[in-house]
Amino acid sequence: MQIEKRQHYRIALLHLGFRPFFLLAGVAAASLMALWTGLFYDGIAPLGAPWSNTRWHAHEMIFGYGLAVVAGFLLTATRNWTGVQTLRGMPLLLLALLWLLARVMPFLPVPQASNVMAALDLGFDAGLCLAVLQPIVKVKQWQQMGIWAVVLGLLLSNGMFYLGLLGVVSQGGLWGLYGGLYLLVVLIFLMGRRVIPFFIERGAGQAVTLANHKWADMGNVVLISTYIAVDVFTPYQHVAAGIALLLAVLHGFILRGWHTPALWRKPLLWVLYLGYGWMVLGFALRGLAPWLHLNPMLAVHAFAVGGIGMITLGMMSRVALGHTGREVGQPPTLLRWMFLLLLGSAVARVGLVWGFPVLHAWWIGGSQVLWIAAFVLFAWVYLPILIKPRIDGSYG
Repeated sequence: MQIEKRQHYRIALLHLGFRPFFLLAGVAAASLMALWTGLFYDGIAPLGAPWSNTRWHAHEMIFGYGLAVVAGFLLTATRNWTGVQTLRGMPLLLLALLWLLARVMPFLPVPQASNVMAALDLGFDAGLCLAVLQPIVKVKQWQQMGIWAVVLGLLLSNGMFYLGLLGVVSQGGLWGLYGGLYLLVVLIFLMGRRVIPFFIERGAGQAVTLANHKWADMGNVVLISTYIAVDVFTPYQHVAAGIALLLAVLHGFILRGWHTPALWRKPLLWVLYLGYGWMVLGFALRGLAPWLHLNPMLAVHAFAVGGIGMITLGMMSRVALGHTGREVGQPPTLLRWMFLLLLGSAVARVGLVWGFPVLHAWWIGGSQVLWIAAFVLFAWVYLPILIKPRIDGSYG
């Protein structure tokens, strides 16, 4: 047993899923955006067929960065929920390598690189599905199956994307991308409902009781399921817009119930709160788009940069501190600047592009630089945290 214990401690990076996947997510967020900046401004040669630069960027931010964060979070949370050890050691390393090899395939001179990437990427998605499902089934925690179903949906959406990329399903690329984006939003809503009010109540530094309503949770399930089906798979865009406005009102009401002035003193709280607010804005922009003739990419980037970006960065920052034995109430001072940089990226990509479209290219470039800076800071601060053992000597 003593030998086994020493072996477990040999490489701290492979103790638990959040360690390699949060590190990969942080590095990927910066490097993938840097590559996109080069492609957007013609600084580097365009990708070869069948990729388009825009489609590669969208896919990698959703199924590259996004799925890495999901993997790190769920492999860690599932162990907490079930008490069953999730992937560690060599199996965890192999899953991370599948993810990493898929990311580099579009840039390698390999015959049928897109087919190889599809096999690697879907292999990673399937491995993640099985790794999350196994402990849930082992202890029969069937209440967690809703979370797992979203992970399965992300696998199916990614598969649909590749069927479109390889010319098998004509609309598969768009179906896969929008399905993947909205499923990340669904997962954030489901997990956010569990943890954001809990974090605020525990971390506000004073006694607060936040409002939660079961009818709002049920209403969200019905509305967002209907919205995804209508928006992704039907031509009834005005119907989708109407449902989006209902979702904006519903989640605005939910967010209002979670507010307390004390949260603005804690960066690890306000980053999650503001990220959820960007989700509300995303649905509002999607709902108003047909009537105000808004560019649909405003809503997409409100979801992606402001919502998914800020919440995932905030969650990675908090989870990594807590699960390495550090004090969540006293985070590194650079976190505040990291979150403000990402907030600036969202404001530039959505607010300034909308308000001052004549400088469209400048705002996009500024947003890209701020995004890269935020995640470079994350990698700088969290690299030693993620690769070293817990400071309290425990395993994890």
